[in-house]
Amino acid sequence: MSYVIQAVLSNPRRPECDQITIPFPIPVDQYDKTIEMLQAIDLGFSVNRDCTVDEVNSRYSVLNTLVGTLVNIDQLDYLAKRLDGFCAGEVSQFQAMAHKLGLSEIKDFINLTYCCQQTTVITDFSDLEQIGKDHTMTLNGGAMPIDQYQAVNGKEAALQLINGGRGVITPYGVAYDNGMKLEPVYNGHQFPSYLYDHSLLVLEITPKRGLVEGSNPEYLYLPASEHQIERTLLRVGVTTLHDAKMRIDWDELPEKVVNALELDHLSGSDLPALNRMCQAIEPLKEADMEKLNAVVLFAEAGDMMAVRQLAENLDLFDFVPGLQTPEEYGRHMIRESGHFDYDENLEGFYDYRRYGEQQLRQEGGQFNECGYVVYQGTMPLEELMMEDPAEKHQREQGLRMGGVAQ
Repeated sequence: MSYVIQAVLSNPRRPECDQITIPFPIPVDQYDKTIEMLQAIDLGFSVNRDCTVDEVNSRYSVLNTLVGTLVNIDQLDYLAKRLDGFCAGEVSQFQAMAHKLGLSEIKDFINLTYCCQQTTVITDFSDLEQIGKDHTMTLNGGAMPIDQYQAVNGKEAALQLINGGRGVITPYGVAYDNGMKLEPVYNGHQFPSYLYDHSLLVLEITPKRGLVEGSNPEYLYLPASEHQIERTLLRVGVTTLHDAKMRIDWDELPEKVVNALELDHLSGSDLPALNRMCQAIEPLKEADMEKLNAVVLFAEAGDMMAVRQLAENLDLFDFVPGLQTPEEYGRHMIRESGHFDYDENLEGFYDYRRYGEQQLRQEGGQFNECGYVVYQGTMPLEELMMEDPAEKHQREQGLRMGGVAQ
C-alpha cells in the first residue's frame, strides 16, 4: 500500500456526479492533475470544506469516523503527510487517543498528531520493565540521558501507572493520557510548517497588510506547482502576488546562489521567478550543486533568472573542483583528464605550470574558491543569462499564476 489514506470523495451539492478516489499524500507530480479532476465536478476549492468523505481505506482504521464528514482536500493531504512519518509507537498513540477522545473532525485529527506523543499506550503487558521505562521516557518528552533511563525501575513505574486506574481500554491498546491537552496547533485554516517532501525553500507567507485576528502564517514549499502556490496564498487571504509578504523559513539552496541573491528582501512579485529557479535547481545531484556554486561565481549571476538559466545549462561549463593555480590545472590535465598518456617515468620533464597557463589563455577559464570553471558555449554568457523573450512578454502582460494575479 503506497498511500497512507485512500479516500472516496463526492460532492454533496451535486449527487449526480461520480465519486472520486484519491490516495494521500498526493504525489507532487500528481497534485495539479488531482485538483483539476476535483474542479471538474465543482470540488477542491482552496479554503472550503467541500468534499464529503464516503469511504476511508487506511491502516489508521480510527479514521473511519471521518466518513460522512466534510473535508478540504488539503486537510486530508496534510494529515496523511503527518501520519506518514509516524513510528509504530506513535501509530498506537494516535489511534488509541483518537478513539478515547471520540474524534471525528479532521481538524482534531491533525491537532492530535502534534500531541499524541505525550500519551502512554500499552499494547502488550508481558514486559512490565519495558513498559515502565517507556512510560518514564514519555513523561520526559521522549528523551532522557542514558544513565537516568537505565536507572529507572521499570516494573515499579509500570505497576504504579496501571494501578492508578486512569487507563482507558481501546481497540488499539490501553491509553493513559498523562494530562495531554488537544491544543489548536492547526486553526482549521492555515497549516503549521511541516517539511514533508524534499524542498529547496520554505517560505512563510503573510499578507502585506498583516494577519487578521485568528489567522496564522502559511508556508509554501518550493519548488511548487501553480495550484499549490495559488491555494497556499488564498488560505492566508492573499489574492494578488503584490499583496504577499514573504520570509525564508528554511533553505537548502547552494551557498553561492544564496550569497548572489538578495533573498532577505523578497516580495510577492518575486515568487514566479523564485519558483522557476528552484524548479531548475531541484533535480541537480550533489556534484552538480557544487558545480552550480562555481558557475554562479564565474558568471557573476545577480538575479534569479540568471541563476535559473545557469542551472538549466550547466552542461555548457567545464568544472574541476578544488583547483586554485595554473600548475594544479596543468597537472590535472596531463595526469588525470584522460587527454594524455601520462608516463610517470617522465614526471620530471612535465611543465605543469606552463601548460596550465597556456590552457587558461586559450579557454578563458577562471579559478574561484570552488575550483576551475570554463564556459564552452557559443552564445555570449551575458545573453545566456537573460530572460526568455516569451516569458518576459508574459510577465509584462501580468498573466495570472493559477487563480492568483501577479
